[in-house]
Amino acid sequence: MTIDGHGPSRILTDAPADAVSRLHTRFALDATVAGTLVTVDAPAERWQDLARFTRDDLGCLYFNWLSAIDWKEQGFEVVCRVENLESRLALMLRTKLGAGGLHCSTLTSVWKGADWMERECYDMFGVVFDGHPDLRRILLGQDWEGHPLRKDFVDAQYAPYR
Repeated sequence: MTIDGHGPSRILTDAPADAVSRLHTRFALDATVAGTLVTVDAPAERWQDLARFTRDDLGCLYFNWLSAIDWKEQGFEVVCRVENLESRLALMLRTKLGAGGLHCSTLTSVWKGADWMERECYDMFGVVFDGHPDLRRILLGQDWEGHPLRKDFVDAQYAPYR
């Protein structure tokens, strides 16, 4: 197997350590490493800056996925995974919106692949991605009320299974 078609496949074992060092130098953020996965938590106001850095400086050109987590009273957390396929480095980017917070900057200006996933997150959780070019429901009908992946969502038609 080759990465670029010209030589044997290689895993750059220093890629995670290098990424952690560069993240700390640029943003003063601490990150954790598990294999080739680097996880970093960023304040919401640095979300786009962190995304641009991971794309431009760490080579994470592949936008894998984005979703949210409802932590009830603590609020929502937006999570995405991006990857540098050449070095096999993966980054899990996380930001907490805080209690009552529903706004997060869009990543569509960094990765076009964020478009539909942010729309799905908006549809399912109600997270508003500020600056998104077309933020509207993508899975549910326009007349749907509520956001079904929120922990406080109750479908009046069906009794909750708990």
